[in-house]
Amino acid sequence: MWAEFSYFGLQALLVYYMTRHLHFPQAQSSLIYGLYGAAAFFSPFFGGIIADRWLGRTRSVVIGGVLMMAGHFLMAFEDMLFPALGLVAIGNGLFIPPLAVQVGSLYDEGDLRRPQAFSAYYMGINLGGLLAPFVCGTLGELYGWHWGFSAAGIGMAVGLAIYLASLRFLPPEPGIHHRNRIQSPSLSGDDWRNLRLILAIVLVVVLFRIGYEQSGNVIALWVADQTDRHVVIGGWQFEIPATWFQAINPLLIILLTPPLIRFWRRHDRDGSPAALLRRMSIGCAVAAMAMLVMMGAAALHASTGQPVSAGWVLAYFLFLTVGELLTLPVGLSLIGTLSPVRIAAMLMGAWYIAKFLGSLLAGIMGSYWGQIPATIFFAVGMVSSLTAFTILLAMSRSGRSRFAA
Repeated sequence: MWAEFSYFGLQALLVYYMTRHLHFPQAQSSLIYGLYGAAAFFSPFFGGIIADRWLGRTRSVVIGGVLMMAGHFLMAFEDMLFPALGLVAIGNGLFIPPLAVQVGSLYDEGDLRRPQAFSAYYMGINLGGLLAPFVCGTLGELYGWHWGFSAAGIGMAVGLAIYLASLRFLPPEPGIHHRNRIQSPSLSGDDWRNLRLILAIVLVVVLFRIGYEQSGNVIALWVADQTDRHVVIGGWQFEIPATWFQAINPLLIILLTPPLIRFWRRHDRDGSPAALLRRMSIGCAVAAMAMLVMMGAAALHASTGQPVSAGWVLAYFLFLTVGELLTLPVGLSLIGTLSPVRIAAMLMGAWYIAKFLGSLLAGIMGSYWGQIPATIFFAVGMVSSLTAFTILLAMSRSGRSRFAA
């Protein structure tokens, strides 16, 4: 939770900080945002390899957390922007894969509770994502950007302290041999088939993320510039800070995850990979609806020239969050289920390659914001999500016989 508090705290401020304080052009700021997000989620692949082969899971988590904390504190200095972002990206790579593997290792192989556990884990980390815009965003917008970034660093420090105090609850790690180097695994035929399926899943999730990653980039700009954020309560008018809208997604994750877990527990006793792929395909279709909502908002803004109701953004985040909950934590569970144990952290890192490529493409796409009509911009995101839906549905149908066998 605290790691996500620090990460989302920086994310909530970054575009505004670059455009308003550093006076970077919007296109450059969007591109930097996308490159930073891409780097932060390309590094987990290498971080997973390092955790598997040299550091072990626990040490990798601790070192990654320290690097992230240092990066957040360095954001308080204007001329350290790029080194600070680099430290956060590298630390994130060491931190995320082994932590997710430790969650999966709490359950025996074949335990049907594992997908639900990853949904609960996903909800838990989003508690940090909920708090970050209110704490870091408010401090940054109202009292100074550096206060917001420093709060993110403090959050990471708290997270590290809790993790170190809780090590006794973690399951044992795989043995490390040959002077702290894990032995090279021998993969079976089923392992190689699973690896090919993991690669296919990662590539398809890239299509989902092209649209999804705009939520902190172009959508943040839409909220600031094209959304009516004024609220009147009892004759008192208040303008909602733009960064607060970044809390909608994690808030909905927290509210919607428990009923979704109960729903799937009652209605889907099939925890096979084919069933999980089908669930992911539904999520991509729902996320496409979020882009359709923004197409409607863009068309209204184009016709009136006035800021549109915040209800459009609320509807966007509702569809996007439901789609996310049916896609991303389920994908995490699939990776944990399909991965050979000896290279589990590496493959968990490979899962984040989808976020790397999605963030990179979303950043490039975001640099064209304002140069093409907003309706077309959001239509591209909708088509990308629908393409992912089609491919995942086909994969679930073709894989049904294989996994049944």
